[in-house]
Amino acid sequence: MTSVIGIVAAVVLDERNHVLVVRKRGTSSFMQPGGKIEPGEEPLQALVREVYEELGTGFDTTSARALGRYTAAAANEPGHVVDAQLYSVVLDGDPAPQAEIEEMAWVDPHAPGAIELAPLTRHTVLGLARDPV
Repeated sequence: MTSVIGIVAAVVLDERNHVLVVRKRGTSSFMQPGGKIEPGEEPLQALVREVYEELGTGFDTTSARALGRYTAAAANEPGHVVDAQLYSVVLDGDPAPQAEIEEMAWVDPHAPGAIELAPLTRHTVLGLARDPV
């Protein structure tokens, strides 16, 4: 049986419409900033915590836009699936890798290149960035 991991993730675009992705220490796939929702936490509350922990910056929650809920194979946990609530957010500062984040990059959603992307990023997030609502 496949285990489901509930997460929340930020879709951050720059002025070129490139997507911010991060890679956690000890892993090879890049993905959206975000993480697991703690018991008793609301998704947006969890996202504020995760974005600050991972990037050292925040965002205005009143301008965060829910993009929907999506599932995909978990990049770093074989046999697991992520159930992700995605939000489009505009960061209120310059992001920099913090805590468990080893590296960050900006990816062109039309031509991501050879960078290894998590399934959710490759199959869902890039499409959302290519065709914003």
